[in-house]
Amino acid sequence: MRKEAVNADPPIPLPAALTGRSALLDGLRPVLGRGPSVVVITGEAGVGKSRLVRELLAGTRSSGTPTLAARCQEPDAPFPYAPIPYAPLIEALSRCRPRPEDLPPVTGALRGLLPELADLLPPAPPRADDPLAGQHRVLRALCALTASLGRVVLAVEDLQWADGSTAAFLHAIVADPPPELGLVLTARRHTLPHTGTEGGGGLPFPMRPPAHVVVAERHLAPLSVAETGVMAAGLLGARAVPEEFTDRLHRWTGGLPYVIEEVLREWPDSTTGVREPPLPASVRRVVVERLRHLPSDARRVVAAAAVLGDPAPVHLLGAVAGLAEQETRRALAAALKEGVVRAADGTYAFPYELARRAAYEAVTEPERPVLHLRAARALTRCTGPLPLVRVAEHYRCAGLGTQAVRCLEAAADRAARGGDAGTATDRYLDALRGGPSAVVRDRVALKLARVALNARTGPQVPAALREVLDRSSLGPGPSGEIRLLLGLLLRNQSGSGLEALEEIARAVPDLLAVSTGQAARALAIIAIPSLKGWPVGEHRRLLAEAERLLPQVDEEDLRSAVLANRATALALMGDPWAWDAVADLPEAITVEAAARVHANLAGAATALGHPERARAFQDRAWQAVRTNQAPYLEAFVETTDMLAAFTSGRWAGLLERAERAEEQYQDVPDFHAEALLVCGLLRLHTKGQTDVARRLLDRAVSTTALDTGIVLTSAAAAVVRVHLAADRPAQAVQAVEGVLHHVRRTGAWVWASALAPPAVQALIRDGRDGEAHRLVAELADGIARRDAPAARAALLTCRALLTTATGPQTGAGGSDALHVAAADAWAALERPYEAAYVREAWGLRLLAAGAAGGRTVLHEAIAAYQDIDAVWDVLRCQRGLREHGQVTVRRPGALGYGDHLSPRERAVARLASLGLSNREIARELVLSHRTVEHHVARALRKLGVSSRTEIGSQLGP
Repeated sequence: MRKEAVNADPPIPLPAALTGRSALLDGLRPVLGRGPSVVVITGEAGVGKSRLVRELLAGTRSSGTPTLAARCQEPDAPFPYAPIPYAPLIEALSRCRPRPEDLPPVTGALRGLLPELADLLPPAPPRADDPLAGQHRVLRALCALTASLGRVVLAVEDLQWADGSTAAFLHAIVADPPPELGLVLTARRHTLPHTGTEGGGGLPFPMRPPAHVVVAERHLAPLSVAETGVMAAGLLGARAVPEEFTDRLHRWTGGLPYVIEEVLREWPDSTTGVREPPLPASVRRVVVERLRHLPSDARRVVAAAAVLGDPAPVHLLGAVAGLAEQETRRALAAALKEGVVRAADGTYAFPYELARRAAYEAVTEPERPVLHLRAARALTRCTGPLPLVRVAEHYRCAGLGTQAVRCLEAAADRAARGGDAGTATDRYLDALRGGPSAVVRDRVALKLARVALNARTGPQVPAALREVLDRSSLGPGPSGEIRLLLGLLLRNQSGSGLEALEEIARAVPDLLAVSTGQAARALAIIAIPSLKGWPVGEHRRLLAEAERLLPQVDEEDLRSAVLANRATALALMGDPWAWDAVADLPEAITVEAAARVHANLAGAATALGHPERARAFQDRAWQAVRTNQAPYLEAFVETTDMLAAFTSGRWAGLLERAERAEEQYQDVPDFHAEALLVCGLLRLHTKGQTDVARRLLDRAVSTTALDTGIVLTSAAAAVVRVHLAADRPAQAVQAVEGVLHHVRRTGAWVWASALAPPAVQALIRDGRDGEAHRLVAELADGIARRDAPAARAALLTCRALLTTATGPQTGAGGSDALHVAAADAWAALERPYEAAYVREAWGLRLLAAGAAGGRTVLHEAIAAYQDIDAVWDVLRCQRGLREHGQVTVRRPGALGYGDHLSPRERAVARLASLGLSNREIARELVLSHRTVEHHVARALRKLGVSSRTEIGSQLGP
């Protein structure tokens, strides 16, 4: 039975293409076709030398050249020919069929070694008296037999195991090769020398061929990460494998093809979830076999390296192995020669992770805790930052849980001080999982609750905090603070809206018992309203309670937190005093608090219709985030910025940005919902993909936790428009009912600016005029005495839409005046989409009534939609023109004016040529400042000029 070798034939089919070796193979084939030639291929075990040789020989055979293959065996392998000199060569030559007339008499000396050729060989010569002479005769006979074969390629693999006679033959044949011989030799780079004359590159003899011999020496390196992915895809029958899986597969296997094959053979569903692979039995046997060949000290050093895991220097390996420096170096030299470890930059490590695992499993169970304890103590003596997490793991494996928890807590503290909330959260969780004492557990839980707010956590943190709370070992102060922070986590990150508010409310009594400031903070937090929360009146009551406690709060950080939440709550409610509350915010607040409050205020200002305030708050939020490594806050500011970009019509590149955010923020429900919302809205308006958009919007609605007035209303408004465009008014009404219920229940009418106009339109189209009028009245009452410009613009829009049901009206309160007022209001708020939407409704109303100007107004709406790339809306308007008998000059798909100025661009260019600024032009034409910027830039490009002063001469009459 042959012992398994790491470069033996692989057990699973190989990919048709030789991954990462095709160019090498193409370069070697011509070498074997040119006279006497020698190809030497070296590389570590499992790197693919045998596969390359098979491919090389197959190509040679296909061209008509015979091939012979031999493989040297390990000296102690249970192989029947191992004791016989020249065994690999005899095995290969036994398959040749030389012509008897080409065989010189000396080849008769091979009769005893090659009985298969006895009928072809000359008679055996007399037995030599001198054994050395006999051996030399056999050597000459083998060389002569090889030369008699003519054109042939002989491959001899694994020369690191070649016996002395085989090495002597190869030395002789390389020094004086037959004229038509092609020789292919393979060897491992790390070998023990057989003689003092061992050659380089792993060969057991010095290779000195004559000048006329063509020589090619190639070293096979492991596959790169990309090549590993290609090979894995081929073995799994897939077009590609995930990038993350490829990276880990390369780390596990070191890019060695044999190991890759073995892993994937035992793990066919590997890409369905990236986890640790099984350790193939064949890989384990190979590693254990190499360890068996090592001296005792080398095995001890290898065990130390397996326990340490990471690359380690000599002194660290010696400390864990219990060896002096010189002993450690000698041991490492032995391990290096066997290829068990690799050296890099003064450290030593295993060539791949699975080799380390195999070596670790070879360490006896009783020995492992001893080595781990030595590793922990040795690492604490190292210079530089203490690797606390590694030390903790070694203490854990040594059975010293208390020390492990202490190191994990210290590692988390260090990460928290450095602003790395995500890492700190992970380490505190690890400490809690380590089974600490009650005192340590409660202390760590409080630290975890505090830091996790700025990390993007999964469900593990709330579960861990609840487990600590359920033990009832905490005093009222820590219990109240943990419950408060747990509620915040549930509110901000876990998608548990009302549950979060109730958790925070339960914290207030405990907090009041120990800290008025903490209680006030909790009340101010749950005073922040949301569509899925309590009625706005209840939030106002809670805010009043927090304000009542505020004079008793002495701690500056708690006062700052209460004031920040007060400003946020008032802004979201549309309270006119909100901006005074913002002015009351202290200058000296933490970076985290600044990012959070300014992002909240930016979102509120965007929703309410204060674009300049929103930009100012957003700028301050970004400034704070850039100085702090807080993934949660970065996601918060980014999604707030994306919503502002959509609202203001800055849609260029926004879909790609939103799709990245959707992929990145899936662990934070509200941020994920906002990214899904923007993706859905842009898929609808810029792509016209109604089915895709509705799926994304449905996911946004189901994902959002509390929603401060954006996701539910905007998603419902978009779905209503889809139904109305398809002439399904009843379904449009149905789509809006659920969100209207939330608005009515909470009284949050200031957030109905996106929802109310399409809802009114749907009710009118469905013949429910009375309900439409009642909805408008509710909106008017709900935003009275509120600072909500967007809601007031929506109210104007709704009143304009109601004129569709009441018939033509003139005068200041007439239909035209209401539409103009609504469009102006939206333009002043830098809401180009809503302004175009009003003009679309107005133009269609005029066309339906047969009134003059309908076509012009609708074309203005089309131009406005084109400015923001709202393709779906342009097509809807063009369909409306056709339905009213208005033939458009351009086909529906041709949405632009090519190199000619559009009417809107011409109007803007005319005013620019007269010296008006962009803001003056915006006021004159009732456009947003950004829209004017876009028009001026396009006019300059189309006219071929570089400055505004040149426009007049190119514009014409």
